[in-house]
Amino acid sequence: MNDQKNAAQVGLGLRREMLSEFCESVPEAINFFEVAPENWMTLGGKFGRQFRELTEQHTFYCHGLSLSIGSPEPLDLAFVKNIKTFMDLHQIQIYSEHLSYCSGQGHLYDLMPIPFTDAAVKHVAARVKQVEDILERPLILENVSFYAAPGARMSELEFVNAVLQEADCKLLLDVNNIYVNSINHQYDADTFLQAMPTERIAYLHIAGHYKQAEDLLIDTHGAAINDPVWALLQRCYALHGVKPTLLERDFNVPTTAELLLELNQIHAYQAAAPSSHIQNSAHVVKRIA
Repeated sequence: MNDQKNAAQVGLGLRREMLSEFCESVPEAINFFEVAPENWMTLGGKFGRQFRELTEQHTFYCHGLSLSIGSPEPLDLAFVKNIKTFMDLHQIQIYSEHLSYCSGQGHLYDLMPIPFTDAAVKHVAARVKQVEDILERPLILENVSFYAAPGARMSELEFVNAVLQEADCKLLLDVNNIYVNSINHQYDADTFLQAMPTERIAYLHIAGHYKQAEDLLIDTHGAAINDPVWALLQRCYALHGVKPTLLERDFNVPTTAELLLELNQIHAYQAAAPSSHIQNSAHVVKRIA
């Protein structure tokens, strides 16, 4: 029962407009919050005080946007040190980032696909070690949505697994990204999901997307989760066990009452998963006293 409780955690991406409400009361359905540290680590004034109040009472994860782990440019070591300072201040242990890059000779303001090559695998793995040495914490990498694969010498599936193996790191498995990519690049989502290494999955993301055409989905985090993605989440729990699961909603953010419908749906799927598939994720979920 304790194993199930540790693994069956549901989180929400925190936005500034939610601060006042959640400082008054956090719904029981929300077991942890996730933030992009870039958006919070220089925050002062009222927002800064409210954020500190929440981090002192609730579990937080960091999910970064600007690390640019696959960039050809040197890592921004000063930035990584600032992330560590932020995480130390708020006693946050979990840091994930996108398996992508967002900078070259300047910031690109988007998450770009890393070429799926052996050289890129080694390049990323070496940089993961650099980041982990500074943070004194593991770096968890997320499978990303992408719309082109320039210079690819292997499949997305082969690339993701190769990076995880070479870097010996954990995976933030984004269920929506699997579905979006499966439509856009015409592969079987279930096959991809089955090939993910269970022992490396730290936690999950789930979100909505925009259907631009029958063969083109855009990963927006701005809509309700649709039935195929819900089904894939259930399949993920069946294959890999229940894992802490984060609901992403970055714009068109509805009321908390509406968000709770999806958060409670995740709870229901976690509770319905066979007990033999429950994975103990106590090493991922750390309750802040």
